[in-house]
Amino acid sequence: MRRHQRVAAYVVCRRDDTVLLARWTGPRGPEWTLPGGGLDHGEDPTDAAVREVREETGYTARLDRLLTVDSFQTVIRDADEPIDHHGIRVIYAGTVVGGELRFELDGSTDMAAWIPLGEVADLARVPLVDVGLAAAGLTVS
Repeated sequence: MRRHQRVAAYVVCRRDDTVLLARWTGPRGPEWTLPGGGLDHGEDPTDAAVREVREETGYTARLDRLLTVDSFQTVIRDADEPIDHHGIRVIYAGTVVGGELRFELDGSTDMAAWIPLGEVADLARVPLVDVGLAAAGLTVS
């Protein structure tokens, strides 16, 4: 089985009672996720987090603090050969300090939105959303 490791950085941006999420289409269809993504070779995780927020949402983010580093391992079976995937996710709390909301073109996400915290539980979402919100002290009910 082929092994693959991916390090990514994400940001929990909260505004009043809403959280900034981006939507991507994965193997289970469209799902909401935290803005963020994979580090380029040699890229600092803080730089990657700010870059990814800008790419996926149009906003400029300031990172306020590190929330958590999360790790998971899974076998991906939708490839030609199974892949033993190890994901390492660096999650920051951040604040939007500029820019305007817009959707990413030709990228991994197709839209972004401020979602009321009370509506997150009803969304089709990746587990990362719950991990990030819990690390920020926010609950999804």
